[in-house]
Amino acid sequence: MGLLSALLGNAGSVSQDELKKSYGGLLTEGEEIELGFKLIRDTFIFTNKRLILVDKQGLTGSKTEYKSISYKSISRFSIETAGTFDLDAELKIWVSSEQHPSIKKQFNKSVNVYDVQRVLAHHVLK
Repeated sequence: MGLLSALLGNAGSVSQDELKKSYGGLLTEGEEIELGFKLIRDTFIFTNKRLILVDKQGLTGSKTEYKSISYKSISRFSIETAGTFDLDAELKIWVSSEQHPSIKKQFNKSVNVYDVQRVLAHHVLK
């Protein structure tokens, strides 16, 4: 992931090994990491059981919030693919019955948003 892309808030893919090394302690028994993305200091992880959002806070990033969202609480989601002049794709996730998306993430071209959509659809539409 390029620095400019990261500074603009775009997410880039992170390897499963790197995610497991950094966040393996968050996983429950039988939980596996399927996909993960990094957004400057923040990370979001799709597991076979839930979505984990890792939010580094403060100037130094030493304070961290780990937010866990069960797939069954996701009421809907959308992806918007990158256009000719718009180089970013966007993911929006609505939790429960909220009117506005709870989660909005921008992806750079290195991320296949169809992979993201596929993981969400697999878990949410069960």
